[in-house]
Order: sequence, then C-alpha cells, then structure tokens
Amino acid sequence: MKETLLDTDVLSYYLRGDRDVDKRAKEYLEKYQTLVISRISQYEILSGLEHKQATRQIKQFELFLLDCKILDLTEDAVKIGAKEFGRLKRKGIIIGNSDIMIAGIAMSNNMKLATSNEKHFKNIMGMEIDNWKKN
Repeated sequence: MKETLLDTDVLSYYLRGDRDVDKRAKEYLEKYQTLVISRISQYEILSGLEHKQATRQIKQFELFLLDCKILDLTEDAVKIGAKEFGRLKRKGIIIGNSDIMIAGIAMSNNMKLATSNEKHFKNIMGMEIDNWKKN
C-alpha cells in the first residue's frame, strides 16, 4: 500500500463516519499511523462548516486536524498542477482549481489520491487513484 493523500470528498465521508471509507482508513492507519490531507482540503471542509456556522463541528474538525499530516501547496505541486491544467485545457477537459492543486500536491509527494471523484482525476497524467468508496 502506497502512502495516500485524502481528497476532500473522502475526507468528508470519513468525518461523517461512512462505513466503506472508515474501513479503508483503518487499513491505511495500520500501516501509516496518520491520515494525510492537503491544506486545500482543510480549507474546503472548514469553509463549508463556516458557511453553515457549525461551531461544534468546526471545533471537532480542528481537533481531528491535530492527528493528521497536512501537506501544503509547494512550488513543485504548483508546477505539476499548472502543467496538467494546461495540457487538459488544450484537450477541452476542464478540472477545477482545487482538484488540480490537490492532484499536484499528491503527485509532487509521490502519493496516491484517495477519492471517489474519479471523473475529475482520471485524465491527469501520472495520477494514481484509489477509490475508498468502492469495496
């Protein structure tokens, strides 16, 4: 099993206690001891909670983050993401900025990406996807 970055959708499923994702996370944690997320996913989850003014959930999320490894957007990740964005856009394939940055972070760290959103990531050259929602 390769080290894996959780995409925002899988992180959200995990936080809500989804059985499939929880099972995969437990298997992953047996080997790596820590879940890995990006600052982008941290922002996406936190901004959604702020929008709902979910104060209790924000505090729970902040406590959860203490046990996570959080990867920042580096220059290498930006270059990888920008290159793929340009390549895909020339082909008429548009991927949102958050997704392309998350992909860049995963690839610059030589990691798989745990996502159930295969449609957005399947066209990214070199992206290794592991769908934690599939059995």
